[in-house]
Amino acid sequence: MENLDLVVVGAGWSGLAAVKTYRDLNPESNIFLLEAASSIGGVWAKHRHYKGLKSNNMLGTYEFSDFPMDEASFGVKPGQHIPCDVIQRYMEAYADKFGFADRVRLDHNVESARHKLDGTWQLIVSHGEKSVTIETRKLIVATGITSQAYLPDFTGQETFGAPLLHCRDMLQHEAEVFKAEGRATVFGGSKSAWDAAYACATSGMNVDWIIRESGHGPCWMAPAYVTPLKKWLEKLVTTRLLTWFSPCVWGDADGFTRVRSFLHETWLGRKIVDAFWAVLADDVVQLNGYDKNPEMKKLKPWVSPFWIASSLSILNYPTDFFDLIKDGTIKVHIADIDHLSDHAVHLSSSEILPTTALICSTGWRCTPNLKFLPEGIDREMGFPWSSDPVDERMVKAADKEILRRFPRLRNGPPPNSKYQPLSQQSEAAAPHPFRMTRFMVPLSFVKERSLAFMGITMTINTTLIAQTQALWISAYFGNQLTPTATERCPPAVRAASDSKSEDDSELDLAGFGHRNPDFVFDAIPYIDLMLRDLGLATERKRGLLAQCFHPYGTEDYQGLVEEWKAKQESRK
Repeated sequence: MENLDLVVVGAGWSGLAAVKTYRDLNPESNIFLLEAASSIGGVWAKHRHYKGLKSNNMLGTYEFSDFPMDEASFGVKPGQHIPCDVIQRYMEAYADKFGFADRVRLDHNVESARHKLDGTWQLIVSHGEKSVTIETRKLIVATGITSQAYLPDFTGQETFGAPLLHCRDMLQHEAEVFKAEGRATVFGGSKSAWDAAYACATSGMNVDWIIRESGHGPCWMAPAYVTPLKKWLEKLVTTRLLTWFSPCVWGDADGFTRVRSFLHETWLGRKIVDAFWAVLADDVVQLNGYDKNPEMKKLKPWVSPFWIASSLSILNYPTDFFDLIKDGTIKVHIADIDHLSDHAVHLSSSEILPTTALICSTGWRCTPNLKFLPEGIDREMGFPWSSDPVDERMVKAADKEILRRFPRLRNGPPPNSKYQPLSQQSEAAAPHPFRMTRFMVPLSFVKERSLAFMGITMTINTTLIAQTQALWISAYFGNQLTPTATERCPPAVRAASDSKSEDDSELDLAGFGHRNPDFVFDAIPYIDLMLRDLGLATERKRGLLAQCFHPYGTEDYQGLVEEWKAKQESRK
């Protein structure tokens, strides 16, 4: 049995940032990073690599501020998307560079975490056939929300006879799936479905691609450069001026409250916002040519990008994806899967698709990848798979305030009359979102300072958020930061609710997405929110024009830990 100061679970971007930052501030601490897989990387671990897999990000936007991914060391040129093996190698190099590779324990799966009366945690960890118990004062769960793949059950799958797999497991099935002259079936409309379809089609296979008629439709896939000005999309979403067009409830953290109020609370402002999103949508539709070909039109998204958050993705393929649609190599079907039979997929349209493999891009389970004990503690933690810890009247008050600030949200896109979640185990079935302070700390554990979560947000600015969350949590664990509510609850609602909170923290937790915070244009304001908590500068550029019109990048946040250290020293 080991007694540790901190255990971090998960060796992806968040876990690595957590260990490095906590050690920077607590160099004598005894820390371990536990990872169930046999390599560092999280979603980029070696067992998830398959043919052609790359990041949506291009060089310069998918790295930590204190460790640039230079061309000489990693072989990626400016303007190139980063291959999966390079990302994984970068993450290993990061652990080596900052001297904590010896703190990483691979093939260590945390099965359960028991909260003890003294505020510490007891972990049951399996390693091979052995099981060990670890005691730790503090715990960071950095496994994110893409750890447990959701693979549906299909009627007739016992007679299917062909490989049936989640896209996460493509590498393990490459020999079975990637067969020249085979015919693969891909199920799903997300970016991972596009990746799977492209990988199969460029391996000499024909592909039937099924996008659920009862689902959300195909995701938005944009070129790397968009708008009539051909701006780098990754840089657009971190440009303050453009973040103002997103209805962000924590947006005031950037200090531009009046501008946001004008854009979202006035008639003229909303017209400007609508025009912005219309231009962005039309530019993508025209660049991709969705309306110029009946088969291409099947991939045209069903709702405006205003509503889709991180379902926005990027065409990062070495050849033109759409040529494979136009020449019939990939055939798109808008239908549901009715049942399976021997090497065949039967659609709700009555069409029967002969196939050599069925690859499912069907998301992730809404349940956790480790069990929290004692029983019933899930509700205290605000997990979306348990009953809601926030009083219903508080949720309604939050909704009312959000709609007051952002009236445009009252008129959502027409719902799909045929929509239904795949099952109660899929991510879409979560009854409420994560209820966590700053998306990291369960409200009932705020005062104890023993538990935090990382990677719950869905965003394309993964590394920027991971390194800032790591600093926030380290300061919070060290009793050097106390999160305070940014919202004020109406007295009548507080009096009528069952809230046990002594302040307005519960109102802060209400109204963030369906299951988890899901955003694209709101990452910089979220970083501003955390920096304000830390007492650090949110203005990372010189001059108002640069603050508003120049995109923020990893280079603007270099030295954050040193800034925090200096601030703490000045207080002594």
